[in-house]
Amino acid sequence: MAAAALLLVSGFITLFQGISAAANDDVFVAGPNYVYELDLTSWGWIHIVFGILLILTGLALFTGALWARITAIGLVSLSIVANFLWIPWYPLWSILIIAIDIVIIWAIATWDTDRV
Repeated sequence: MAAAALLLVSGFITLFQGISAAANDDVFVAGPNYVYELDLTSWGWIHIVFGILLILTGLALFTGALWARITAIGLVSLSIVANFLWIPWYPLWSILIIAIDIVIIWAIATWDTDRV
């Protein structure tokens, strides 16, 4: 259940981060030229979609279904990649989300269905 709760938290954080970026908020700084060039609005929409998918998967994960666990690990892995590419705009926050995502993957991967 802790993995599902953490997944919901990560999903809401990602959703709010995406909303902030899509609204052209002044919180984000323009970094140096980066290999993966997308404007801030595009990254915002990517994070909004990931946030919604993470929230829905987190809600499904409360049931303990196998498909929800597999989907959660896949989406959280993609979230790690997206936040790694997000580092030039908001480095400390991206590293924090990557760390939370790693804990989520660990919690889901070591899920013991006999104890539930």
